[in-house]
Amino acid sequence: MVATPIGNLRDITLRALDTLKSVDVIAAEDTRHSARLLAHYDIRTPLVALHEHNEQHIGRKLIKALQSGQSVALISDAGTPAISDPGAILVSLAREAGIRVVPVPGANAAIAALSAAGLRTPGFLFVGFLPAKGTQRRQVLTMLREIPATLVFYEAPHRILESVADIAAVLSGTRSITFARELTKTFETIHTCRLDQAVHWLDADPVRQRGEFVLLVDGAPPTEQQGVPGDVRRTLEILLDELPLKQAVKLAAAISGVKKNALYDLALTLNPGKK
Repeated sequence: MVATPIGNLRDITLRALDTLKSVDVIAAEDTRHSARLLAHYDIRTPLVALHEHNEQHIGRKLIKALQSGQSVALISDAGTPAISDPGAILVSLAREAGIRVVPVPGANAAIAALSAAGLRTPGFLFVGFLPAKGTQRRQVLTMLREIPATLVFYEAPHRILESVADIAAVLSGTRSITFARELTKTFETIHTCRLDQAVHWLDADPVRQRGEFVLLVDGAPPTEQQGVPGDVRRTLEILLDELPLKQAVKLAAAISGVKKNALYDLALTLNPGKK
């Protein structure tokens, strides 16, 4: 399992180059795409295509090759194989057959984005690509809504607007989102804003909607903060979006029975610039 660059061709390890040169065959998600990388480093190892539509079939052929004594390297179009890319089926087949699977680590878009985002959440949940259909996408987001860890998504340019709109609608607009776009490439962009500002940021410049995205979204706040239950917090957030701070606090207190002082302190935390 050999990680390859996610953009900049120099982001490949010496071990990866040695492995790709020494194996008998390289299984690649897209042989045309991978051929450019291999040509750049003058690697002439034979290529075979292994992608989501043929992984079972080609995987069994590769297992036979491995059992006959050959060595196989698996690469994806970019980054680490089997991470939102083909490879898991082949790995399972190999392990079931008693064949050793060796990771050759390297570039990974999610980890690269997390390292440059400056987020302080102690943990993260890698989600990968959300469903393409809106209804299913919102269902998944609803299940993720209460998770306190940073949520890590991948997204393609043709779905970025609708996906971000759904993320903002289902999760709290007061959370932050970090866009990590075209990492390690010429037009690399890392931008952080509130979720309720995210679609506007994308719309402000069509160029911002191009390229491959990693999206990092703040995890859910604690279910209770400063003595305020999670459902009351959500009510306060909605009211703050529509009303002045004092009026929102007053209404939230009347609806929930929670003391105004606790709600006022929480409102200042949620929206420090609001009056």
